[in-house]
Amino acid sequence: MKKIHNYIVILIALLIQLSCSDVLDKQPLDRIQGEQLFSDPEGVRLYMANLYSQLPVEDFAYFRNGFNINGGDPNNGGFVVAMLTDEAVHSEFGDFFRNEDISWWEPAYKLIRDVNQLIEIVPEIDVTEADRSQILGEALFIRGYAYFGLVKRYGGVPLIAEAQDYTGDIESLKVPRSTEKETWDFLLNDLQKASEALPELWPGGERRATKWAALGLISRASLHAASIAKYAAKAPLSGDAAAAGLVGLNTADANTYYQLTIASSDEIIKSGTFGLYQPNPSSPQEAARNIQGMFQNPNVALTEAIFSKGFAIPDNDRGHNYDIWFGPAQLANGWPHPGRMNPTLEFVEQYETYDNPGAITPLETRSDGVNSDYNGFNPSVSYISYNDPAVLFANRDARFHATVVAPGAEWKDREIIIQAGFIKPDGTPVIRTKDQVEVNGRMFYSYGAENTSQYSGFDTYGGNNTRTGFSFKKFLNEDKAVVPGWNQSTTDFMDIRYAEVLLNYAEAVVESGQGDAALAAKAINDIRRRAAHTLEIPLTLENVLRERRVELAFENKRYWDLIRRRTYEEEFTNRRRHSLFPLLDLRASTPAYIFVRENVPAMEAQNFQPRFYYRPIPGIGGNGLIQNPSY
Repeated sequence: MKKIHNYIVILIALLIQLSCSDVLDKQPLDRIQGEQLFSDPEGVRLYMANLYSQLPVEDFAYFRNGFNINGGDPNNGGFVVAMLTDEAVHSEFGDFFRNEDISWWEPAYKLIRDVNQLIEIVPEIDVTEADRSQILGEALFIRGYAYFGLVKRYGGVPLIAEAQDYTGDIESLKVPRSTEKETWDFLLNDLQKASEALPELWPGGERRATKWAALGLISRASLHAASIAKYAAKAPLSGDAAAAGLVGLNTADANTYYQLTIASSDEIIKSGTFGLYQPNPSSPQEAARNIQGMFQNPNVALTEAIFSKGFAIPDNDRGHNYDIWFGPAQLANGWPHPGRMNPTLEFVEQYETYDNPGAITPLETRSDGVNSDYNGFNPSVSYISYNDPAVLFANRDARFHATVVAPGAEWKDREIIIQAGFIKPDGTPVIRTKDQVEVNGRMFYSYGAENTSQYSGFDTYGGNNTRTGFSFKKFLNEDKAVVPGWNQSTTDFMDIRYAEVLLNYAEAVVESGQGDAALAAKAINDIRRRAAHTLEIPLTLENVLRERRVELAFENKRYWDLIRRRTYEEEFTNRRRHSLFPLLDLRASTPAYIFVRENVPAMEAQNFQPRFYYRPIPGIGGNGLIQNPSY
């Protein structure tokens, strides 16, 4: 995949050159010219590269309103799907769902059309039968991936299995929606055929679909379908689309899909081809460095990465913008829009402590142990004092330290200052207000430092400072300064990785009672061991889901987990997300930090509407399709 964008450039040049030929001038221009484009393997590879570039990979160029948002000046405000969940909020804005969010329709059918044209021409290509089989396998993988992107958004969709020719009758091109079950079965069948046709690896190490990538996508997709079927009663559907089976699955179908998850995951696990990166660290500190390094450069973790998307060079449409959007404000290096990803307090507390494995241990902020009061500073409460704010977080799971920048943490050799205010010696609180006070000849600043370039929290200046008390580091490049320009990041993205397969397997085993429970328990405990846990936990649904939250955090999985398990409505009914305010307490002779729980400032309670389990079908006035419920 590293070479994809170069291939596309060459492909465009090749097509321009071919368009001038006498041959093309005499033939229809709305069809692939197999004789020219596919006359040698390079032409096939060029066309295939274009297909890969259209895949709906939810990566660093995927924002909540579309894929591949990394052209010139992609100023979408830094909104990502994590901000629609309980993982994070945006530093500046607080809106939630809109109808256009998470949509993907016309580009999907463009990709499907392009794939079907390739499938049609495959029998005519002058290649060996082995090569022909592999080309077909890649095409089926891409089409299966495309339909997965559609069905999880819209339910049952029109299934177009072959290239369509326009003969002047637009009605002949219209295809009605298939049922949701038919759509799941169609794409899973494509992926199964792909897994049988694709090689286990490509000789040159190219980032192309393999047998294992197809099985990994089966593992992901079938788990999604199984969950929808099992939890159908939690979000009952009505209306024409529901009556026709265009949305929703029957509970009786759940175990069939769980079995597919188990079988595909089991084949990957038992192949011995993949494993967790650095599975046996000597300490939590080493584990945090390993995990952070794996996401900063997935190329060091080839045993973990099953299918990755590469970002080739810093440039429009090639690089991405995670480093400029999401790093702490102190390290913006002149970029005007940093600090946009703010992990929430409830997300942070999902990370266990090493002395209380298998349980949620709230951060210790008050002497009375109360951890459900989000009403802000109360002068009558006895808060626990910390001379160093980093101490509060020191014993958390290594994955926390590889993902989140906590107050007082070091990042790129800088102490990241996140402070919401101070308590003056006379007891007056100054919170989220820029102020300063001199105490015993020393000047103290409410945000922890004098200038906006010296701190990363709570000041509303530019919308660049965290308002939850936490900043972000997962995926970001610690080895170089932020380059203040669009699309300068080239970190690669692991789309399908071994840890996800292990978690899929464990969840399917727990939910269905099928499979090998001992292997499933080993799967989650191996993941935990990689994070430096030494005590094993039992295989329970609660444990599996918590592991999934912390292991796959910010990989655009949480949104779909809430969707497929039909728990979004439960989690976001009058939902307030929460912050942790570090305050410097100047009442004592030696100033120390206290931590106060708060609702995220300037953010109203939010709700998830049940209709959002499916997105609206666009263009029904012209395409005649049945609309999804409540749109």
